[in-house]
Amino acid sequence: MNKELTPEQIKEQKVYLEWGLTQKEYEYICDKLLGRLPNYTETGLFSVMWSEHCSYKKSKPVLKLFPNKNERVLQGPGEGAGIVDIGDNQAVVFKAESHNHPSVVEPYEGAATGVGGILRDIFSMGARPIASLDSLHFGEIDNARTKYLINEVVAGIGGYGNCMGIPTVAGEITFDDCYAGNPLVNAMSVGILDQSHIQKGQAKGIGNAVMYVGAKTGRDGIHGATFASADFADDKETQRSAVQVGDPFMEKLLMEACIELTNNHQDWLVGIQDMGAAGIVSSSCEMSSKANSGMELNLDMVPQREEGMSAYEIMLSESQERMLLCVKKGHENDVKKLFEDYNLEAVVIGRVTEGHDYILHHKGEVVTNIPVSTLTDDVLEEPSEERVPQRILDNKNKDTWVPQLSSAKETLEALLQQPTIASKKMFTETYDSQVRTSTVVGPGSDAGVIRIRGTKKALAMTTDGNGRFIYLNPEVGGKIAVLEAATNIISSGALPLAITDCLNYGDPNDPEIYWELHQSINGMAEACRTLDTPVISGNVSLYNENNGEAIYPTAMIGMVGLIKDVYRTVPSFVQNTGDKLYLVGKTGNDFNGSELQKLLNNKISGDLNDFDLEKVNSYLKNLLVTMEQGLVSSSHDLSEGGLGVSLAEMVFGTDKGIKVSLDMKKELLFSETPGRLVVSVSKDNVAAFEEIMGEDITEIGEVQVDHQLDITLTDDNFVAEVSELEKLWEEAIPCLMKSKD
Repeated sequence: MNKELTPEQIKEQKVYLEWGLTQKEYEYICDKLLGRLPNYTETGLFSVMWSEHCSYKKSKPVLKLFPNKNERVLQGPGEGAGIVDIGDNQAVVFKAESHNHPSVVEPYEGAATGVGGILRDIFSMGARPIASLDSLHFGEIDNARTKYLINEVVAGIGGYGNCMGIPTVAGEITFDDCYAGNPLVNAMSVGILDQSHIQKGQAKGIGNAVMYVGAKTGRDGIHGATFASADFADDKETQRSAVQVGDPFMEKLLMEACIELTNNHQDWLVGIQDMGAAGIVSSSCEMSSKANSGMELNLDMVPQREEGMSAYEIMLSESQERMLLCVKKGHENDVKKLFEDYNLEAVVIGRVTEGHDYILHHKGEVVTNIPVSTLTDDVLEEPSEERVPQRILDNKNKDTWVPQLSSAKETLEALLQQPTIASKKMFTETYDSQVRTSTVVGPGSDAGVIRIRGTKKALAMTTDGNGRFIYLNPEVGGKIAVLEAATNIISSGALPLAITDCLNYGDPNDPEIYWELHQSINGMAEACRTLDTPVISGNVSLYNENNGEAIYPTAMIGMVGLIKDVYRTVPSFVQNTGDKLYLVGKTGNDFNGSELQKLLNNKISGDLNDFDLEKVNSYLKNLLVTMEQGLVSSSHDLSEGGLGVSLAEMVFGTDKGIKVSLDMKKELLFSETPGRLVVSVSKDNVAAFEEIMGEDITEIGEVQVDHQLDITLTDDNFVAEVSELEKLWEEAIPCLMKSKD
């Protein structure tokens, strides 16, 4: 940590460059915004608030392409989380966040505090969190370092979420070499509230109190936002001061206290916001900016667990389990008493003031006196160059790659052992998925499902992201990412409502990476408009590189859907012997970026075929109608490994088998054409189902009593024992994790 330099020394030594400010930004702050040199504390505030992680200065121009409104959206981007109307004066609240760089340095704490942070975003809106999800992307399981990261990240997610009493009901884990040096750890949380309890992060009303509640402030997490806004390299693995340390038991108390306050004492409260990235500075100045008010804080009043903390350290600390409240004048002691009942501190650290100045006092001195807007609204948006990567240009001229297979059965057996496809049970068993007893469907299905107590309704939720597809064709890959999430939601019998996202990309200063970001957002936005699933919240995580090598551009889509009648929830496993099996959607030569291509070539290449999104949306809507009428017994989407893998997965964990006859060659069994599902329908419902679905379905076989997978193709056929396939699928990852490197 640098000593407190004078403003002149800061300018001369250019320490602001180390903190993430560019020369242009520093000069703009000095010359245009302040008309003077900022002091040490002020320079620190600008450095974190103007970081990409807080300001989105690089990504904001393209994020504006996303649709974020429809008749259901009650709160879009700009608050702690998005909110969607689900009827009966209820709403669902959800958001996703990334904690990638911290999880490289300290994987347990990085993952744990990622969970803690996203939970605070939910209950800061007045909602009770009801479910957690994750999206994890690691390098190949072929070295001790990756195994260590996997074990610690999974333990961190489980350790924090389990202690909070929040079930982890769904997620994804993929493995590719590009994530070896920079794994992705994305966390999502979903909550429920009565619409009358909705809160906002605002500080208004001259004289109203600014109250600090929760854990004490320490030196952990200082410059965490800046750390997340820079390329990663081996020499940064020592940056442990930028990683927070979590205490889930403290957060449980904080959550219950905040929910009691927001639900029962709204007349005391003006606003509430989580102290997340950039800690006190981000929460306080953002709350003030939203209300167009001023704020004056006395940092001596901030509860501190370490001695001798400077104003700079207090303001930039990202210590966990803290919230900032704006409380109506006269109710300070009421709030203090409420939090004391939970053994938590609640301290008045400042007041809302007239005007628009942001003033900080420390040890009898004014250490900051700047307009609030300079931190929040005056950030310089950085124009970015774009350039089409050469690989994209080269792929346009290549013939479509079609695999040559000798045996469909052997190929299926190999695919089931690919880590991205294989069973993740050894990881998901770490998580408590049944706590609170509202879980209808937990990990291992297309989507997690949580019943809404006191109603017939349920919520389906999923996280999906395939960086390979965006790498090969960002625009088409972006559409596929959203469609994959929607297909998982509909497969469970739910109407897709809206999405949140984590946009994990490399260095946006690289014109090729910025082009990937722009084009993939174009694709995602088109899919969101077509599917009527607006983007209500999200997170941009750029600079995901290690030693100059970027990850695949990985857009994680978190989607939530509404099931009108929980008893109409559709399972992903076959249910009844004799049920007819149907393929929904058409199969094409879609092998580029697939698990099959990676299996056979040990790499991905080529372009992606575009597809008719309107057509897919039309038949998915019809499929949902059949589900709501109770015509579908089971449903499973087709993703990694295509139809062959999905047919096998539909009978895993059951005592039944499947017999199908397919008018396709064996390679098409593993095509990954988007927007397809396999459904089973009882014979009594076949006529009604076929009438609604029309030409968009193909009958392919039926569920049988023999525990076998019996597949006939135009150029191959085989019978496999389900128990043998399931053994390969279940043991693949445990064997890799236990193997000596």
